[in-house]
This record gives sequence, C-alpha cells and structure tokens, in this order.
Amino acid sequence: MTGIVIILPLILAFASLALNSRVVNRLALMSAAVLFVVVPICRWYGLDWELGLGGFLSYFRFDDIGLFFFFIMGLVFAGVAVYSLSYFRMHNLKATEESVFVAELLAFTVAMAGVILSTNLALLWVFVEATTLTSALLIYFEKRKSSLEATWKYIYICSVGIALAFVGIILLSIGSESVGSLFFSDLYEHASQVNPVWLKLAFAFLFVGLGTKIGLAPIHAWLPDAHSEAPSPVSALLSGTLLNSAFLGLLRVQELVIRAGEEKFSNFILILTGFLSLLVSAVYMLRVKNYKRMLAYSSVENMGIMILAVGLGPVGLFAAMLQALAHSLSKTSLFLTSGNILHEYGTKKIESVTGLLKRDSVTGWIWIASFLSIVGIPPFPIFISKFFIIRAFWFDGQGWLAALFFLFIIVVTFGMGSAVFKMVFGESSLESADASKPGLSAYIPQIALLVMLLIIGINMPQQLHDMLEKAALFLSAGSGGGVLGR
Repeated sequence: MTGIVIILPLILAFASLALNSRVVNRLALMSAAVLFVVVPICRWYGLDWELGLGGFLSYFRFDDIGLFFFFIMGLVFAGVAVYSLSYFRMHNLKATEESVFVAELLAFTVAMAGVILSTNLALLWVFVEATTLTSALLIYFEKRKSSLEATWKYIYICSVGIALAFVGIILLSIGSESVGSLFFSDLYEHASQVNPVWLKLAFAFLFVGLGTKIGLAPIHAWLPDAHSEAPSPVSALLSGTLLNSAFLGLLRVQELVIRAGEEKFSNFILILTGFLSLLVSAVYMLRVKNYKRMLAYSSVENMGIMILAVGLGPVGLFAAMLQALAHSLSKTSLFLTSGNILHEYGTKKIESVTGLLKRDSVTGWIWIASFLSIVGIPPFPIFISKFFIIRAFWFDGQGWLAALFFLFIIVVTFGMGSAVFKMVFGESSLESADASKPGLSAYIPQIALLVMLLIIGINMPQQLHDMLEKAALFLSAGSGGGVLGR
C-alpha cells in the first residue's frame, strides 16, 4: 500500500496538469481523498497489497504510529478536497489555475506521506525539505504581495531549520559509526552503541530543525504569516498535517534517545519549549487582530501542548496522540470556515467582521462549534487530552507546572473566545464585501469533522482507541511498539 499512496497521487497530479480539465481536476482530488482515507483503514484491518516495487518499498512502511498520523492526514485531506470545490467557485478559477492548484496540493500531500512513511532518517529529511518546496508554491498561489513575502519568509526560515537538522544527522552518523545505518530499525536495535555525547548534540540540532517545521516557539516566525496568507484549504493542510508530519519525525528521534537512556535530557528540552510556545500564544491572543493569524498562533499553542505531553513520558503519550487528532480535525474546520468568512466579508480583520450569525448562520454556528472544540470545551476530545496532561504533571511530581499550564490555557481561551464571539454577534457590516454565500461543499467538511469530534469525545469507537493506544506505545518505556522494519 505504501507504493500506492506515494505513486498514484503523483500520477493524478500529472494527469491534472496535462489534461487541463475541470472534470479531471475534480476526479483527481476526490480519487486522492478516497485513497488517503481507505488505505489506512484497510491497513488497520490487515488488508494489504503492493505494486511489486521490491527494494524501493523497504524505505516506506506503515508502523503503528505512522498509520495513525497517516489516518489523520487522510481525514484532513478529504475535508480539504471537498471544500476546494467551493474554493474554485468562490475565486472564479480558470481550468488552468485549478489544474495547477490540484497538482501542487497532491505533490504537497505526497511529500507529507513520505515523511510519515520513511524508514530511514536521511530519507525523512529529504521529504521534510520536499514539503517546504511544494507547500511554498501553494502559499503563493493567490499571488498577492503579502503572500509573496510570507512565502519567502517561510522558505528562508524553514530552509535554515532543515539545514540544522542535516547537521544533526551528520552528528548522529558520527556518534553511531558502529551501527553503520540510518534506518530507524537499526538505530533502535543498537541504540546502546550510540555515543551519548554525539547523540545529545544530534538531538539538539534535529530538535531545532524539525521544531522549526512543527512551529514551536521561538522558531515559529514563519507560521503566522504562511498560515494567514495561504488559501484556506492550504492553511488547513499546513496546520492539520504538515505540523503533524514534522512532529512525527521528532518522535522517531525521541525514540532513539529513550532507547539510549538519555530521555531526561530530551524531556527537559521538550517541556521547556512546550511552555515557551504556550507563553507566546497566550501573549498574542490577548492582542489578536487578524482571525487567520489567531488560528495560526492557536497551532503554535497546540503543538506546544503536544511536545510538552511527550516530555512527560508514558503518562502523557496517549494525551499527545489524542491532542494531535483533535487539533488536526478542529483546526481544519476552523481554517476552512475562515475561508467562508473571508469570502463573505472580504477582510481578515476581526474588528471588521460582526454579525456572522445574521449574515450566514451556518458559518456562524460552525465557527462557534469549532472554537469550542479547539479550546477543549466538553464534550470535545481536547478537554480529555488536556485533563490527561494535567494528570501526567501530578503523576510526574510537578503539580506546580500543571497550575502554570492551566493558566496559559485560560488566557488563550479568553483571548480567542473574545475574538470569536465578537465576530458572530451584533449587526452585520458588509459595505465592501462579496454578497454571495459559499456553496454546500463549503459547509459539509466542517460539519462532518465536528460530528467526528463529538463522537470521539462522547463515546470513542474501540477501533480508534486501539489505534491511539498503539501509537502511544511507540515511545512508552522505549518499547518501540510497531518499530519500523527494514
């Protein structure tokens, strides 16, 4: 199946570019969406098939944690694909422009799939760099001056980060000379042979490099600009899947550190950076003016929460996985809905958007529900993940940090809530806005994602619970559950 999810979307991308047809564009999008959702489900139930590519596929495999993150990517991409149908209409795109957008979107998703499925650290680095190149084209897709600035900022900062990650790989190669391999399975098996000094140095560089793509403070500067300037479907993919893929790359490095017995060093860095990300997000939320940048800083906050949870060890790991799932679905709903708001009001300024419920009640209620989901109001699942994280602090003997964590969460919720409720209530102001409303496909993905989140929060399906648990076992006590084979 790994060959199919890497090769087939690229074929669809080339077909979309070559044929330059609206029908082909939509078929390519929907086919890829079905593929990305069906493959992880089939893989979970033991149904598997390959394209007979032999040794090539030894570099791409599903393990338990990779399957989980690929499943998230599939759900997010499906929502983005359906919403894109309305995006095309709202922006009156020509067939050629549609073809370019679809091809770039598919190439970006393949790059993220490569990160998730890579069995070799060097190959993972290559695909992380590929995500930068493919997504940069999407950020600039609407060709505004501000989007050009955001694109170059994104390329520059992420390229510096990736360069530092490459230095980390070199340092790890020096420290693991006796292992003689960068396959994760070999590194994990011989972790005790890796020189601890070189390993710590390598982790520091890899953390900064991958942390840049994750959007962790203080190396997050690209994220608010890129997320706010990209088309809304692209913003959803950036927040819902790109950050996760880089996060997974860091988890694979963290697993090596745990197996080498040096997790105290890495856990300290993870927890410190997690709190710094929460602090930056909380400060910004108190003076937020642009609703798409607000969502971007919410991503910084949530990635900080996930990193922090990983640093708390086995108790926090299940919370980190649940947070990853809930954040991706919630943020996808928010960014897609922000596209509706931008279309109807013609502005990203919070102060210029009022009376959303009166202007478009469906968008207004989706905006409110998505906000409640992302901040973790019961019964949405982020409430559960945050509860588990606070519990993990107490189990780890760091109850005072739980109080600090809770304080940051309250500040972010207050700041974000003030902006959201100001936008939805009051009289509508539409002096210079487009009067037309989005089509049906601009509402269906968000409603479907919110229903999924409610089901997860109220009565999580056993199959999903098992998938979460198996993903969390990847780092539990260095067990390496579902370790990637060669």
